[in-house]
Amino acid sequence: MLSYRHAFHAGNHADMIKHFILFLTLDYFNQKDKPYWYIDTHSGAGLYDLSGSEAQKVGEYKQGIRLLQEAEHLPPELSAFIARLNAILPQEQLYCGSPWLAQALTRDSDKLRLFELHPADFQHLKNNMEEARLGRRGQIMQADGFRGLISLLPPPLRRAVVLIDPPYEEKQDYQRVVQTLKDALKRFEQGCYMVWYPCLSREESRKLPEQLQKLMPDSYLHAELHVHTPRPDGFGMHGSGMFIINPPYLLPELLKSNLPALTDILAQDNGARFVLNSCIK
Repeated sequence: MLSYRHAFHAGNHADMIKHFILFLTLDYFNQKDKPYWYIDTHSGAGLYDLSGSEAQKVGEYKQGIRLLQEAEHLPPELSAFIARLNAILPQEQLYCGSPWLAQALTRDSDKLRLFELHPADFQHLKNNMEEARLGRRGQIMQADGFRGLISLLPPPLRRAVVLIDPPYEEKQDYQRVVQTLKDALKRFEQGCYMVWYPCLSREESRKLPEQLQKLMPDSYLHAELHVHTPRPDGFGMHGSGMFIINPPYLLPELLKSNLPALTDILAQDNGARFVLNSCIK
């Protein structure tokens, strides 16, 4: 299936937790001089027009990025995140996907490997990344990102941040995430692997963090942001999560200081809450 288009959801609450954690992780990797690779298995279009028909149809960004941009007295890290977003977006009505954020945060010595299978989004991604002038440090491939990731491991630099962010339109995506990570860890155990997933009432979503934790029980971080109480009929996404294997050691404390504010700002009812647990040895 190739029906999912992120343009309808760009800038929503799920993007906020995903991109904030990506921002913190890449900032940590930038603190060392040694270059690294950034690999994005499901890149999307790279940039999204919030004034366009897709974003306007549901208006999810109004309960995401707009609330954070209007918020006052943010914790320092959230404030730095919003300031950086405002600085790297070419126009006010645009919002970035993870590839655009990553290209702005990585350095000239770092490499980007971007996968996108959807034909229309792949073309948008190519066009948008040309504007970013990636040059030789970036490669954009129209391919299955699960398979593409494995083909790249281990990276020559032995240092990498990987974002796995499928749409989960098909139930098989959950198992593909787990199996892909199993295969990836066999090839490159020290990589930093970041998995985004939706918080849904369906069993596959609820069980995914437990399955991922078993892959690396001594080096993981699990964070979720729930913006409202699950619907009685079980329909829809009430939040989303990030599961990170081999996370930066400072990340748990940074999220502990910022997730309460992020939850308060994005809360849609009194069922809003966050989850944070980790093990880093």
